[in-house]
Amino acid sequence: MEKNVSLHASKTNLNMPFMVFFKDLRLVFKMDALAKEILVIAFPAALAVAADPLASLCDTAFIGHLGPVELAATGAAIALFNQALRITVFPLVSITTSFVAEEDTKERIKSEEAEKHFYENLKAKSNEVTTNDHLLQEIEKGATKENNNETPLDSFAANGKINELMDTNLVRESIDNHDTLKNAKTMGQGGKKKRRLASASTALLFGTMLGLFQAAILIFADKPLLAAMGLKHDSPTLVPARNYLRLRALGSPAVLLSMVMQGIFRGFKDATTPLYVIVSGYALNVAMDPIFIFYFKLGMEGAAISHVLAQYLMALVLLFILMKRMVLLPPGIKDLQIFRFLKNGGLVLARVVAVTFCVTLSASLASRLGPIKMAAFQTCLQIWLTSSLLADGLAVAVQAILACSFAEKDNEKVAAAAARTMQLGFVLGVGLFLFVGTGMYFGAGVFSNSILVVNFIKIGMPILASLVSIGSLILLYKSNGFVGIWIGLTINMSLRMFAGLWRMGTGTGPWRFLRGHSLS
Repeated sequence: MEKNVSLHASKTNLNMPFMVFFKDLRLVFKMDALAKEILVIAFPAALAVAADPLASLCDTAFIGHLGPVELAATGAAIALFNQALRITVFPLVSITTSFVAEEDTKERIKSEEAEKHFYENLKAKSNEVTTNDHLLQEIEKGATKENNNETPLDSFAANGKINELMDTNLVRESIDNHDTLKNAKTMGQGGKKKRRLASASTALLFGTMLGLFQAAILIFADKPLLAAMGLKHDSPTLVPARNYLRLRALGSPAVLLSMVMQGIFRGFKDATTPLYVIVSGYALNVAMDPIFIFYFKLGMEGAAISHVLAQYLMALVLLFILMKRMVLLPPGIKDLQIFRFLKNGGLVLARVVAVTFCVTLSASLASRLGPIKMAAFQTCLQIWLTSSLLADGLAVAVQAILACSFAEKDNEKVAAAAARTMQLGFVLGVGLFLFVGTGMYFGAGVFSNSILVVNFIKIGMPILASLVSIGSLILLYKSNGFVGIWIGLTINMSLRMFAGLWRMGTGTGPWRFLRGHSLS
């Protein structure tokens, strides 16, 4: 009761859709049931999402001590790999989380309704069981016959009691079947039900296929792809970049499968389990970096090897845990949701490609400015992506909650969860602004021994953190092309934010219920 009150604390009459942004604004810092549900998913999801960029950031820090050429080569290769990964991972993981959460909720509702219906029928029939027991006893002993040719069953049929007898047997048969069903549901470890979700099986299939496809593309088309990133055939960074990219590409299948399995766990509203696996895997990655880079003297290739080994280890552990919670194979091929994934994933893919194009173009332009500026750009980009990915924890939480709420047709919770998440996102943005803007200005030396690289990192930090404030533009007017790249990226992010606010604030698309219409 208390949970429902807190979730529906203030059922505001949203005649104007944009008022949803201010819904329950006074509760933004209140730890009610909704806030706890968001944070239980968001906090571990944010740490898990930020783990890979943090590991890449550690790679960057170690490789930066090898020299600016190696750092620039790694920067170009990582930028290309991340953009290729984002194109495949983001659409697949996004729809996996939503589809798994939706299907799991529907299966839960269906199971609860079936169980409720069963007990209602059982209660209605149970009163007849006692009174009809003597019928069964008479059949077993042999009832008195008016006619020697008449069987006991014929006698009951003639008296109109056969239906009562059948009802009695049905009740007992239902009890036996229910006991069997309960035993079947306890196949999982600890007596927990093993799920069988077609959406999860489809996601694993797509993850495997896309991982192999991406690895083949990055390995066999590395040279033209790096050329598109701005590395010319006579560039000193081309050869080390190709070596690093090919090694990292070998881990693509493991990366795709790991991310898909994380999406499945998030659909179950469990972000803690993958967090433990991801943090442990990347901690091992960071520990192996100096060993492979400096002790075995493999240089930047050693960083790639440690990354790939950690990815495969994480994929195997996640797969082992997932097998204990669900049946990986669907009941049949026809149950796979291939066309549903292609339809919805295609729409998300179009958006991701547009965003990826902007980031890839920025990296390409930075590479044309020389290895010094490219090295600084790579460091700034990793910091920017890592800090911004912290907000993805909130996105993961609200995505799972919205999918479940839409499946339950709980529009009030949909609006409340969306509003609370955006309000928390604004608070997080202010916190990241202060942390990135001040902390990295004094900590830039961690990422490179080169004074020039450190200076350009310091130049990029204010504009990265302040989202192109007028003061930072005046301060950085001497930086020309380097700052222009960050201005372009900031404009891109600002337009994306405006588009999202406009769609929700006008009550269009899935938010049309904010205008007072019911969801169809």
